[in-house]
Amino acid sequence: MPARVLLYAAPVPTSEETEGGLRHVAMYLEGEVSFHPLPRSGDVVIGRGEEADIRIAHGSVSRRHCVLHVGDELSIEDLGSVNGVVRTLSNGDGRGETEEQRKLVGTSPCAVGERLLIGSATVVVRRGRAPNQPASGVARPLRSGAILHDAAMRSVYDLARRAAATPISILVLGETGTGKEVIAHEIHAASPRANKPFLGLNCSALSESLLESELFGHEKGAFTGAVDRRPGLFEAADGGTVFLDEIGELAPTTQVKLLRVLEEKRVMRVGARSPIDVDVRFVAATHRDLEAAIRAGSFREDLYFRLAGLTLTLPPLRERVADIEPLARLFAARGCDQLDRTEVELGPDFVEAMKQYGWPGNVRELRNVVERALILAPGAALHAEHLPEKVRTAKRVEAPSTAAPSEAVEATADPPKSGGPAGSLRSEIASIERQRITDALAATAGNQTQAAELLGISRRTLVNRLNEYDIPRPRKREG
Repeated sequence: MPARVLLYAAPVPTSEETEGGLRHVAMYLEGEVSFHPLPRSGDVVIGRGEEADIRIAHGSVSRRHCVLHVGDELSIEDLGSVNGVVRTLSNGDGRGETEEQRKLVGTSPCAVGERLLIGSATVVVRRGRAPNQPASGVARPLRSGAILHDAAMRSVYDLARRAAATPISILVLGETGTGKEVIAHEIHAASPRANKPFLGLNCSALSESLLESELFGHEKGAFTGAVDRRPGLFEAADGGTVFLDEIGELAPTTQVKLLRVLEEKRVMRVGARSPIDVDVRFVAATHRDLEAAIRAGSFREDLYFRLAGLTLTLPPLRERVADIEPLARLFAARGCDQLDRTEVELGPDFVEAMKQYGWPGNVRELRNVVERALILAPGAALHAEHLPEKVRTAKRVEAPSTAAPSEAVEATADPPKSGGPAGSLRSEIASIERQRITDALAATAGNQTQAAELLGISRRTLVNRLNEYDIPRPRKREG
């Protein structure tokens, strides 16, 4: 049974993290950034082959290209690769504009923040937990991390904080990467339940059977592998808040059981004969059009009304231009901490180019772009040249907003309306999402697991998108 998938937004670093107890690899390849957690000690093979611990699906990388030796100190060893490992060194203080490249011979020490070229991929070891890496245990106090310069975003957060004092269930809508998890933490922190657990689960990350066990718990012997009794998420969060991300991915049978919990405040463990009382506050989130799902029969209308006591709609980043620069500065400061690097400035050309771009991946894409720039920039400032070409060359096209600032939140339980300008915008977003999926599959030679990682979604969600957009399921290439 895998560990519970808990979700956290901008966690306060523990002493273990800040002292280097946790490290991860950030990898940039062809416009995308991915992250790979490292063990505390051991050998991590990097290469193109399926057996590699960190797989880089690119023809410039050998099947077993190199190995990263992890311990109190780090070192990198070339395994006889065709293109070798190239160390990229600045002038030594992290602020200079000059750099030198040296091809690795044998084994060499590797510092946190040092740039390595492995074929066409740029790889950097950073301190701390990898983004989206599951944490263990009960949630710690968290920093919100919310940037609220935009008027529409401020109105959403103001309503969220007012609603936090009530027991009402809240449904958060918004495109992928708009910060739905962050506002869920804000609601919990502003509620009377703030000193109780905040536990979250991504409903698209697990199979139906595992998801039910995670939510409701199970009794010993309830199924193969259930060697002891285990409480579920709702029991563990008793008195606190449960955050259910990607609620639109729930299977119909699980929807029925969740509805019963919402109505009766009781859960039945898998394999149990009697229910258990629970007291939890629900915050659910989805980027899906639940009204369409209700019409299609894949989402229960009665469950929707139970979840959507209050509906909050987060505007996409392209409609929050005032938030782009402060968000970029926040991510740059965090990235410098992880790279053991002196803080950098954001050049005017860097900021202006970011404001012109449409950010289809929203805040998550912005974070990846800033972290990529930190990897590529040797000096004390980030400039437009350190941005991906699609960001550098973008020209802003003002799209009609789907709602005025005062309409950015819905205080009713009515399903969102479709058609009209909003329907056109959804079609445009779907077209962008389809293209990003196609690009990710091309960049990973058709490997769906790797493509899902590049896109920041689960493999199951990717497969659902392939079916939804009628994209042919690629076959894995041999090499």
